[in-house]
Amino acid sequence: MLKKLTTTLFFIIAVFVCNAQTFNGGGGAIPDNGPPALFPILVSGLSSNVLDSSFGVASVCIELTHTYDGDITIQLQAPDGTVINLSMYNGGSGQNYSSTCFNYANNISIVNGSAPFTGNFRPQGILGNVNNGQNGNGMWFLVVQDHYSNDIGAVNSWSLTFSNMPAYPFNYISSDLPIVIINTSGQTIPDNPKILAHMGIIDNGIGNRNHITDNFNIYNGNIGIELRGSWSQTFPQKQYGFETWDALSISFDTTMMGMPAESDWVLYAPYNDKTCMRDVLVYDIANKAGHYASRTRFCELVLNNAYKGIYVMMEKVKRDVNRVDISKLSPTDTAGVDVTGGYIIKIDKKTGSGGNSGWNSLFAGIPGTPIRFLYEYPSYSVIVLKQKAYLKLYVDSFEKALNATWFMNPDSGYKKYIDVPSFVDYFIINEACKNVDAYRNSTFLYKQKITKGGKLVIGPVWDYNIAFRNADYCEGMLFTGWQYQFNSICGTAGDNNVPFWWAKMLQDSVYSNMLKCRWQELRLTVLNTTALMNEIDSIAAVLDEAKDRHFSTWPILGVQTWANPAPIPADYAGEISSMKTWIQQRLSWLDANIPGSCVITGLNTISDIKENIQVYPNPFSDKLYIKVQAETYSIVNINLEDLSGRMVRPQQTEYISAGNHELLISNELPSGIYLLKILVNDSVKVKKIVKL
Repeated sequence: MLKKLTTTLFFIIAVFVCNAQTFNGGGGAIPDNGPPALFPILVSGLSSNVLDSSFGVASVCIELTHTYDGDITIQLQAPDGTVINLSMYNGGSGQNYSSTCFNYANNISIVNGSAPFTGNFRPQGILGNVNNGQNGNGMWFLVVQDHYSNDIGAVNSWSLTFSNMPAYPFNYISSDLPIVIINTSGQTIPDNPKILAHMGIIDNGIGNRNHITDNFNIYNGNIGIELRGSWSQTFPQKQYGFETWDALSISFDTTMMGMPAESDWVLYAPYNDKTCMRDVLVYDIANKAGHYASRTRFCELVLNNAYKGIYVMMEKVKRDVNRVDISKLSPTDTAGVDVTGGYIIKIDKKTGSGGNSGWNSLFAGIPGTPIRFLYEYPSYSVIVLKQKAYLKLYVDSFEKALNATWFMNPDSGYKKYIDVPSFVDYFIINEACKNVDAYRNSTFLYKQKITKGGKLVIGPVWDYNIAFRNADYCEGMLFTGWQYQFNSICGTAGDNNVPFWWAKMLQDSVYSNMLKCRWQELRLTVLNTTALMNEIDSIAAVLDEAKDRHFSTWPILGVQTWANPAPIPADYAGEISSMKTWIQQRLSWLDANIPGSCVITGLNTISDIKENIQVYPNPFSDKLYIKVQAETYSIVNINLEDLSGRMVRPQQTEYISAGNHELLISNELPSGIYLLKILVNDSVKVKKIVKL
């Protein structure tokens, strides 16, 4: 009996061995800081033409020499175009991959290994995703790329093993988040230009599950897609920008997940932000503070049949009535009022197709380091010479006025050129989250026509993945200190620095006092500690299910990725807790250190308020106005509540100078009776109003 059992076991093992087929490939040099190097293996004669859960790729082994492993990426490309990330920027300054095999024989991920990575490791991607029903006979490639200079490397050999114990594909079936499915028909998505692809979106509404087999009910059509970002392009999880295209590959506007219609969108990948929420949180703060910031929706992405994790669908910064609401500018608008707006510019790195467009500031951040203004709207390829000249002259005039000895003059100083309240709020938001990129990268400004205000406004806020203690350099991890003082902390030639604006404006008591008052106001509302903690918990609850799939695909919890500061929390709950603790410490530090003095004179009594405020018409059917007579600079906060005291729309804030002002109260209220609360400085008036 024992002999029979032994024979049977030997037969089973022999069958397995017979069904394991290994194919060997050669190697060659890895170009230094060059294009991807492709090393082929022609596979033929597989015992099963179909790769699936019963027979498929089981292991990839490599012999590779390199002088700095952290500079290279290693991928496997299947005959159908599926690409699997084997190892992306791992190993730091270590050298070589020696007898390294990617499979599931070991529970250690390659991201937790160290050079020369000898032995078995789980790859960074899902190896089993190549076992997707494709025909495995054909050309396979090991794709290796060196992303930085001064390295020497080569692939010596590599092998591909198929067996009847293959790596299993990730079985993604459904989600409580919207599902975005993109198919590029085998094309690799480039940095530029956009390529044609198909996108479908499944969103069955809050409380309903979304299945990948459901019909596309939000979008089902063509898109033009490209990679986006600068440094983030080095991350394994890529970011994408896309346009909605018709059958002729012409862009058209359409709504997207409940957001207003447009053609330009961003799929943001929160790879190095392990909370997955930093950008969303800051945009929410800005919106609640009364400024436009990109609307966002969490989703999960499936790209070319491969699950790619949590993404954020968001609006691209763009001139639009529902985004940056400035006047449209055509190439013929070159004189008079027409040439004065609208424009969008940004301070940023010289990357992208328009990286060398724009002009340098008259004032360097640190000696020898120019600050660059880039054209955003009109784009560098559309804006004409007279518009460039006008825009540069206006910004130059602002900087010269701010740099002058008479910069505080209300008529000829810097206030003549900029919307001061927007600069106050921008400063508060960036200092509250201590964004290392603040003021010097991804910093947008826009200008309306002079008939519509005409001043330079800073915003919208953008790019906060290394805010809230997520940068291990330039004191970004400390809850103390000022981000606007970046130049003295971490100024480096060749990179953007912070303009002198902020330090100079803080010398103006009018500005600093306005800053202090606004800080105290926001601490009671959108920057209230309890409110922020609740918002973070609310977002975390939205991501609770999807986060497990996300970090199974990107196994980086507990692992330091750029630029996470130590100590690295071991799990998602730890990431949330760490960020919340830092925010509480940061807000307390700012409470004690925000400059200025919030002592406002003027309308201070209820009797004064009643005599100097009028509300009309009442009842109203369309527009409601408030007439305010102020004796000095004043902050007017306007709240609308139902009769139970519940706010029925976000607080409206107006900053007014001395004199008479007529304020339009925007509303989309159903008919009914409401309480209108008007707070001017430290006094309040309550008025019952009727909407017909």
